[in-house]
Amino acid sequence: MATAQSALHSATAHDDHEHHDNFITKYIFSTDHKMIGKQFLVTGIFWALIGGFLSVLFRLQLGFPEMDMSFLKPILGGWIDDTGALNPEFYLALVTMHGTIMVFFVLTAGLSGTFSNFLIPLQIGARDMASGFMNMLSYWFFFISGVIMFISLFLETGPAAGGWVVYPPLSALEQAIPGSGMGMTLWLIAMTFFIASSLLGGINYITTVINLRTKGMSFSKLPLTIWSFFLTAVIGLLSFPVLFAAALLLVFDRSFGTSFYLSDIYIGGEALSNTGGSAVLYQHLFWFLGHPEVYIVLLPALGITSEVIATNSRKPIFGYKAMIISMLGITILSFVVWAHHMFVSGLNPFLGSIFMFLTLIIAIPSAVKVFNYLTTLWRGNLIFTPAMLFSIGLVSFFISGGLTGIFLGNSAIDIQLHDTYFVVAHFHLVMGSASFFGLMAGVYHWFPKMFGRMMDAKLGYIHFWLTFIGVYLVFFPMHYIGIAGFPRRYYTWTNFEFSSMYTDLNMFISIAAILTFVAQFIFLFNFFYSMYRGRKASLNPWRSNTLEWTTPLHPGHGNWPGEIPSVYRWPYDYSKPGAKEDFIMQTVPLSATPESNLPHEQELVKLEKEIISEEEEVLIANESRES
Repeated sequence: MATAQSALHSATAHDDHEHHDNFITKYIFSTDHKMIGKQFLVTGIFWALIGGFLSVLFRLQLGFPEMDMSFLKPILGGWIDDTGALNPEFYLALVTMHGTIMVFFVLTAGLSGTFSNFLIPLQIGARDMASGFMNMLSYWFFFISGVIMFISLFLETGPAAGGWVVYPPLSALEQAIPGSGMGMTLWLIAMTFFIASSLLGGINYITTVINLRTKGMSFSKLPLTIWSFFLTAVIGLLSFPVLFAAALLLVFDRSFGTSFYLSDIYIGGEALSNTGGSAVLYQHLFWFLGHPEVYIVLLPALGITSEVIATNSRKPIFGYKAMIISMLGITILSFVVWAHHMFVSGLNPFLGSIFMFLTLIIAIPSAVKVFNYLTTLWRGNLIFTPAMLFSIGLVSFFISGGLTGIFLGNSAIDIQLHDTYFVVAHFHLVMGSASFFGLMAGVYHWFPKMFGRMMDAKLGYIHFWLTFIGVYLVFFPMHYIGIAGFPRRYYTWTNFEFSSMYTDLNMFISIAAILTFVAQFIFLFNFFYSMYRGRKASLNPWRSNTLEWTTPLHPGHGNWPGEIPSVYRWPYDYSKPGAKEDFIMQTVPLSATPESNLPHEQELVKLEKEIISEEEEVLIANESRES
């Protein structure tokens, strides 16, 4: 049962709270979920630029390995030697920081942190999150994590350089390489704050969805966005503590002489005293978070895509219940497939066959989602807004990247492809690019609700096409060079005859990557310019059904100035036969639309009258209290 919490917070109390806000409490240490969502978004955009710039640096090295990079010396300093060559150890640091930043700071905090915070209270009909203070802490823990990670970029010995997965022994021995020293220590501290941020946020999201839904908002009437944020929080709450445990044991090995991950190590011909540990233990712990992390990143993007595609197809989402069941299936299966990342670690072949079977099964709920997206689009009255284009782009990447996942899920094939660019192409398409497009779809779609203004559609179209084409030009060729055996994580490859034939293709990929990165500045200009100078938005510019579009153009802390509206129907009543318009908002009673009600909805009209009478009683009670 949805809780009748419309009487829980009076409008007067929230109006008074709004008057007492000053600049610090409104824009910096805010407890308003909308402001916190915007803080996550702007911080995520900053980190996306940093992470993208790092990828440009190592793509320069890969595309033009003999190039004189002296022009980068003012930025990179001693990491460019006197001959103009990039330091090999710094190359590994670039790859490490790029992966960490994009996976955790952009696609986890920037995507889930933004839209879970911004949309959950608005779409379920709540004044705010269950705990505004915890919500504020969640952002500031993320901010502190980012500051520590940013500082590590400027260390004399360089940032962490063990790959974004920071496998031991490279990450466990400070003397291994320069990037294993203070840079790795700061990486571990930063990730500890990030995990705390994720857990605080996840607890808040789950509690809010379960307890603070408005009258009539049963789980069967929740938008798919809320389902995706809710299940994402559940995954994070169960998996991030395991990463924390892995990092804690790594700290013990680094600083307190333990041997959880270390055994039979020789450095410079000298044997270390560590015995009895196993580096594979770390892999199990890391990937128990690492694979659910794929869906922590992907599920919010899929939820956003569901909302955007339904709205701009002017059709109900096809298979609403099937979409929920498929997300539940993905949530459960995400915890039992982690070892497919470890087929080359000496995993028992029998155990490998079990994980292969489970991995291939997860393709079924994923295929259900793709089928439902395509069926929703089929013969819809499509409106190609920038958000719609980015959502369709996500479906495209989800299909093409997901198909290559079937190859890698097969242990016999994965052993051949695991250390090649085929893997890089796969996860950048299905996880990185698909989730990034979901983030962009969400920004373009809910920008009017965030800032009360519209983003420029023409610039949005240019941004989409340059990015969409650019992503395929970057990652599609990687499949071919990966199948041919081109290795990943190599600083230079021109000394090998078998890979030197791909010089031109690597150059092409690097040029495409640089141009795609530059194209993001179109979005950057559009975002910040439209925030202040964009055309003023109407209350419901996309003619959407969900609750957030019933708030004022600039909702205050508390969202609705009066009583919170009640919900009477599911969120996807688009183009309903017999209806006067092609959308019916969730707040419209079934008794007000007899001409379009389905037979089972006519039976619900009696129940609806009971809800309306309860509302009237609350209003009368409030009026008598005020008088």
